[in-house]
Amino acid sequence: MSKPLRIGVAGLGTVGGGVVRLLAENGDLIAARCGRRIEVVGIGARDRTKDRGFAVDKFAWFENPVDLAASDIDVFVELIGGEGIAADAVRKALATGKHVVTANKALIAAQGAELAAQAEAAGLTLNFEAAAAGGIPIVKALREGLGGNVVTRVAGILNGTCNYILTQMEETGRPFADVLAEAQALGYAEADPTLDVGGGDTAHKLAILASLAFGTVPDIAGVYTQGIERISPVDIAFANEFGHRIKLLGIAAMTPRGLEARVHPAMVQLGTALADVMGVLNGVVTESGAAGTSVFEGRGAGAGPTASAVVSDLIDIARGFRLPAFGVPSGALVKADRAPLGEREGTFYLRFDVLDKSGVLATIARSLADRGVSIESMIQRGRSPDEKVAIVIITHDAREADVIGAIKAIEAAGAVVEPPCMIRMERL
Repeated sequence: MSKPLRIGVAGLGTVGGGVVRLLAENGDLIAARCGRRIEVVGIGARDRTKDRGFAVDKFAWFENPVDLAASDIDVFVELIGGEGIAADAVRKALATGKHVVTANKALIAAQGAELAAQAEAAGLTLNFEAAAAGGIPIVKALREGLGGNVVTRVAGILNGTCNYILTQMEETGRPFADVLAEAQALGYAEADPTLDVGGGDTAHKLAILASLAFGTVPDIAGVYTQGIERISPVDIAFANEFGHRIKLLGIAAMTPRGLEARVHPAMVQLGTALADVMGVLNGVVTESGAAGTSVFEGRGAGAGPTASAVVSDLIDIARGFRLPAFGVPSGALVKADRAPLGEREGTFYLRFDVLDKSGVLATIARSLADRGVSIESMIQRGRSPDEKVAIVIITHDAREADVIGAIKAIEAAGAVVEPPCMIRMERL
């Protein structure tokens, strides 16, 4: 058996601790599969005294992750997160001849192309399976399994916190704020949940998947991002009535207008693959030439699934298997034009809260018609002139800019008592 692969793990939170434990528990199995042992020789975190379920004094301890990156190791495992000290440590590791494995979606989405170029120039590996969809091997699927295909679209539920919240809202009828508080109490949501519920976490992951799918430079700034904060039980109930379910989706497609990358709540038809992904699970659907539609589902976060993804990257390195980080040499990554979202065509769910007065419905219908937006179906609930009632409309295919223009005109006409709700309907 070859000499061990010596690794240093920076960051001993949920994922880092999970990696150390998984390598200890399955060490013999992993060694048999890759022909050498993978040994943790150095670790580092902010607090050495914290109980992590294993003895930290068995390993060399580094206060500074940059020092760990430059130490006598073969692979630097970066599980700190963010773009500050984590980026400095990754660059130091590559500069001193260390392979890098990371779960840092923010870093890869923002600086992945530059880091990939640095790794390739040094003949090193930069792996990041754990940076998107946790335990689902979607990075390998796009980079390797679908390598012979022209991928046309990637769509997925990439944040377990949001999926849990939307699932609970549907099952219990409770409002967003109540379910978010429960998710925080259960540890599914952070004390500051903005990155999750605001769509930022999904956007980072989508930027990575789009790069892998289309051979483009990761472009986090080009991802349209909208969260789930305004989704109400009313909208969820109407979605079910129309045979749909609301999910926070990340969708990327290469179009004649450029790369379309967007994160937002969407209605997906009941009985389809992503509609049936519930709770904290993630799901990804890819559409490609020879392979057609492929569906991936699994746990997207947590110690076990994410540690599993990190270890799979380590096994590739231990086996001597190396590919360009994004599936093509970094110099071949192209900077894609951004497709204007307003030019996209699709169907839309629109909810207008109005007072039940004469002429209100006519104003709404006229504003839509003036912009070429036709109505497929409509529901009006309530018959009280003194209380607000909901008018819900499903459109035929329409240009997004026209729908938004109609909504603004309806608001300007004073036809609504609250801001209208628009949710895109996706065919997946």
